[in-house]
Amino acid sequence: MKVVIDRFEGDHAVAALENGETAIISKKLLPRAKEGDVIRITYDKTATERRRREAREAFDSLLARRDENGRRIIKNE
Repeated sequence: MKVVIDRFEGDHAVAALENGETAIISKKLLPRAKEGDVIRITYDKTATERRRREAREAFDSLLARRDENGRRIIKNE
């Protein structure tokens, strides 16, 4: 998807979408953008799947933690 930076308002950019709608985007995501710049937004399926897998593995490892007696370890902090 391509968006065009229409203008900046404070800490946000107002972007015109291809379908005519507008979106508000944090300037932190567009550090070098200027009015009129065309920005391409893509979906990275591979990176998304990798992040989901890593999060699932981290969660599963937490559930699998056991003490020396085989009891699940749960920490409340």
